[in-house]
Amino acid sequence: MSVLQPQVISLHGHALSFVDGGAGETVLFVHGLLGSHSSWAHLVDRLDDRQRVVVPDLFGHGASANTNGDYSLATHAATLRDLIDRLGIDRVTLVGHSLGGGISLEFCYLFPERVERLVLVGSGGLGREVNPALRAATLPGAEWVLPALASGWVRGRVETIGRTMARAGWRASHDVRAAWAGFARLSDAESRRAFLTTTRAVVDARGQSVTAREYLPDLVGLPVLVVWGTNDTVIPSRHAARAKEAIPGCRVEMFEGAGHFPHLDDPERFAELLRDFIATTGRGPDLSESAS
Repeated sequence: MSVLQPQVISLHGHALSFVDGGAGETVLFVHGLLGSHSSWAHLVDRLDDRQRVVVPDLFGHGASANTNGDYSLATHAATLRDLIDRLGIDRVTLVGHSLGGGISLEFCYLFPERVERLVLVGSGGLGREVNPALRAATLPGAEWVLPALASGWVRGRVETIGRTMARAGWRASHDVRAAWAGFARLSDAESRRAFLTTTRAVVDARGQSVTAREYLPDLVGLPVLVVWGTNDTVIPSRHAARAKEAIPGCRVEMFEGAGHFPHLDDPERFAELLRDFIATTGRGPDLSESAS
C-alpha cells in the first residue's frame, strides 16, 4: 500500500499539514506533545482500506506552522473542528495519544455532536501525575536551559553514545526513539516556544494542571476505549483504572510491557483492537442533547 502524502491547507492564516486517505467512517488521529502525523503512519496503512483516516500535525508540531499564539487544549480542539469542517466531515472517531488524548477529551466537551467514538491512548487529563521532565519544563528559566540541552554539541555527544551502545547490542525502545525525535526539534527556537507554551497550558510544577475527570461521567453512552502500556513512565498506567471507574461502560486494554507508545510497541494488536472497537460499537449518541 502506498504511503499517503501530507496535504497543507491554511486555517486562520496558518499552514496546517495533515494526511487524509481511505473511505468509510472517519477516524481522526491526534498525536502527543512533540509528535506529528508520523506517530500514526503505520496505522494509516492498516486502516485506510476500511475507514477514512485523517491525521493532522497540530499547530506548533511537525510540518504545521508555529502560530506564536494560543496552544491551549481548547484552541487545538477548535482547530480540529475547523479541519473536519473544511473536509466536509460531520462526525469522527477520535483517537488521541498523550496530549492528544487531553485534546480529544476537550473536543468531546466542546463539540459533542461531532464525536462517534473516543479512543484514549496513554492519555493526559485523567490525573495529576506526569513525568518530572515535563514538570521541569514549566519552571522559570526553562527558556534558557532548553537551548543548551538541545544544542548541536549535546545532541552530537548523545548520538555518539547511542551508536556505541547499539554496537554493543542495545536497542532503543519506541519511547526513547520518540522522545529523542521530539527533543531534537527543540533545537529550533520556534519549536521550543511552541513546546513550552503547550506544556505550560496543561502542566505545572506539581503535575497535570488540567483534568477532565469531573466531566467523564457525562460521556455515558459514548463508546470509549482506553489503551495503556503497563510500563508507561510518562503518565502512570493507573490512570486507565481511573477512566474505567469514571466513564460508564468504558473498555480498557492494557498492553503488557509496553511504554508510553503502546501503538508503536505492538502496532498489529493496536490496529486489530481499533478495528474491532469500531466494528462492534455503534455511533455514539449526540451528547450535546443530553447536556442541554
